[in-house]
Amino acid sequence: MAGTRRRARIAALKVLYELDCTKHDAEEALARLTLQPGMPEAALDFSGELVRGVLQHKDELDALIRKLAPAFPAEQMSAIDRNVLRLAIFEILFGHKAPFKVAINEAIELAKEFGSDSSARLVNGVLGAMTAEGGADH
Repeated sequence: MAGTRRRARIAALKVLYELDCTKHDAEEALARLTLQPGMPEAALDFSGELVRGVLQHKDELDALIRKLAPAFPAEQMSAIDRNVLRLAIFEILFGHKAPFKVAINEAIELAKEFGSDSSARLVNGVLGAMTAEGGADH
């Protein structure tokens, strides 16, 4: 199941990145996920849930990122870093399906795989600040 959830997070990150950098329609971008060979139905469902949840709570997520990382406002972060953080914070605060430590570890792995050399450190720092603030009770 972890492999399925990891694939779903990667797919969700790719869709969120696309939506952040273009004016594409969210549902059309999600529909393209079904074209990926071997994408399990469970991964498609979870990635859709993540993308829709992040988009629904985007303003709240970005406000929290601004609060936790005032030196790195969401608007000034790379699109990858911003969306990795949005995904992780959404999962922690609204998703309630992954333990806090799992969400942090998954976010760091996504940042290492898709971000810059400093992405994992930034993601870890912001999510660590969230823990220190008591923003997560998992």
